[in-house]
Amino acid sequence: MAGRQGLSKKDAAPGASTSAANSPLSRRAATTLSRRAATTLSRRAALGGAAGVGTAAALSACSGAGGGTTGGGGGGGDSKTINVIMVNNPQMVDLQKLTADNFTKDTGITVKYTVLPENDVRDKISQEFSSQAGQYDVASISNYEVPFYSKNDWLAPMDDFIKADSAFGQDDILKPLATALTGDDGKVYGEPFYGESSFLMYRKDVFEANGITMPDKPTWDEVAGFAAQLDGKTPGMKGIALRGQPGWGQVFAPLTTVVNTFGGTWFDEDWTAQVNAPEFVAATKFYVDLVTAHGESGAPQAGFTECLNGMTQSQVAMWYDATSAAGSLDASGSPVAGKMGYVAAPVNQTDSSGWLYTWAWGIQKASKNQENAWKFVSWASSKEYEELVGKQVGWASVPAGKRTSTYENADYQKSAAPFYKATQDAINAANPEDPGVQKRPAAGIQFVAIPEFADMATQVSQLVSSAIAGQMSVEDALDQGQDLATKLVSDKYKK
Repeated sequence: MAGRQGLSKKDAAPGASTSAANSPLSRRAATTLSRRAATTLSRRAALGGAAGVGTAAALSACSGAGGGTTGGGGGGGDSKTINVIMVNNPQMVDLQKLTADNFTKDTGITVKYTVLPENDVRDKISQEFSSQAGQYDVASISNYEVPFYSKNDWLAPMDDFIKADSAFGQDDILKPLATALTGDDGKVYGEPFYGESSFLMYRKDVFEANGITMPDKPTWDEVAGFAAQLDGKTPGMKGIALRGQPGWGQVFAPLTTVVNTFGGTWFDEDWTAQVNAPEFVAATKFYVDLVTAHGESGAPQAGFTECLNGMTQSQVAMWYDATSAAGSLDASGSPVAGKMGYVAAPVNQTDSSGWLYTWAWGIQKASKNQENAWKFVSWASSKEYEELVGKQVGWASVPAGKRTSTYENADYQKSAAPFYKATQDAINAANPEDPGVQKRPAAGIQFVAIPEFADMATQVSQLVSSAIAGQMSVEDALDQGQDLATKLVSDKYKK
């Protein structure tokens, strides 16, 4: 199925980039970036005041099996209908398909889904929750948003629901994720749908055919060498896929981990911006040069979905990205199932460099259907849902990385044998409190845990994507990024 093997151009979610162009960003793309910049500037004001991927077409929802769709709106309905807005990752596509015949059939609750690419869903959820519009009952949020969403009173605490729902098994949630989804007041504000770190995925058969051995813990220099060796060796196959699409959660998700391991950081311990410091520049130049020379076609517009497609369709030999992608690559029916290998995130100066992240469910404080919203969250994050996916989709496709019991499940261990141990190791090695070579002013590996970071980093990401497209130098991009980062902290954080 398309959702499991990687969305084809025909089946891609509205607004998802499917361009294969390797030329500089088009005028239309540049216009879109400018529009995003304007959006992020307005959101910065909203988030800063409260807290201390796409086009207009992207705001239409994908068709869902949960009983109807919404188009950028949600709202309406009755007490037996809830509106859910979520990212268009493969695990969520499976969720849509399983909802009507399982959750709705058992509870009588209809779910209307709005499904958007990552950049667009973040913008939409931020606007919705900051205004407390109440159009959506449940949203896919992350461990980045939970601290300040909860502080701003945008999320409904789940503790009472958890206490009344003994079958849910809160104690089974992996501690790092449970901690990350708990507010400063000690209340639970999110339940994970799946958890992840990052690692390097590669084609074992291609490496073997070319006499190359992949180390268990490769360095970035080794990876760059492999990419050069393998680029074009197999017709139509590039050396590596790396995200280049603008967005703090797109290009800067993997790139910030490269910055960390190269000795760089967004801010030093005293909140002095370091975006154009030598280490940050070296890491970014390395990344841009690698993806430009040996990366996927259309790299400036390639996000998670496009890179997943490229790996699935044998267009690249390696891909550095989220551990959750392995469930799609090694799923039953995937053309690359059984051909994949998984090793630790590449490093330079640090011992590890993988991120820690969870796509989780949050209930909007303004929702008038919180009880039914919890029933959905409880089902979508449950052991029972994982078993449902295992039986109907395949155990390799289970949205894992969140429950201890999953990694003790013999069926899961068998089906996810190529990657489950590597995923566990990556999650356990991730250290949000100390991800680099120097002390940081705030926690976070692939982000800085302050509300203003998303807007600032998204603006810098647009500059970096332009550098990948050949429209400007890395140095010019990061000099402008330094100004943005300096302005961000000058009043509120810089002493």
